[in-house]
Amino acid sequence: MKNTAPASVLIRSLFASLPLLLAAPAFAEVEVGITADLAEFEVLHDAERMTVTRDQDTFATIDLDYAQIARPCPPFCVQPMNLGRGVETLGELEFIDYLKQTPERDDLIIIDSRTPREYSRGTIPGAINIPWDELHFGSGADPDDVREVLTERFGVVYDGDFYDFSQAKTLVLFCNGPWCGQSPTNIRTLTNLGYPGEHIKWYRGGMQMWHSFGLTTVEGQSAD
Repeated sequence: MKNTAPASVLIRSLFASLPLLLAAPAFAEVEVGITADLAEFEVLHDAERMTVTRDQDTFATIDLDYAQIARPCPPFCVQPMNLGRGVETLGELEFIDYLKQTPERDDLIIIDSRTPREYSRGTIPGAINIPWDELHFGSGADPDDVREVLTERFGVVYDGDFYDFSQAKTLVLFCNGPWCGQSPTNIRTLTNLGYPGEHIKWYRGGMQMWHSFGLTTVEGQSAD
């Protein structure tokens, strides 16, 4: 039968199909993409570039280490969405935007705030380990050691009396998940010291949400 649809209908149908046609190349070689137009990306981890993707097994389930849903509270309590003035809370895609910048930016640090043991078992590519208790005075952190982290790693200047945060690096922190208090504790310590909230980002979902999306992890090496 001859197609008698009006030209305007055919044109609308053609334009409606364009997004699908344009998105197709992203999935030419992978079934599970990160977004409709992002199949993978590169990060800099331990001075080497590596590729981050999602698990291509569509029957995969979350790692058992992150399947537990109930933990004693305190200390494993649900964390708030906002941690303080200026501090930005990130979702997965916003966090990925920062990860993608690691090969080009010297003023950006992705920080896994968990313990060295947790970090070594698996972390997000691009992250270094600065354990939460090394910045937490209440857990015995030495003020001189904290000052060294601020000045040697975070770009803060100390003149013997005051901190100058004008050249402070952008820090993106995470830990185990929305119930984990390690990175929130560090963020509160930093802002109490005067670190600008605008230079601190928090990936609230942490390792649990990263695993739930089947995203690439890597064994962590010592940050020293």
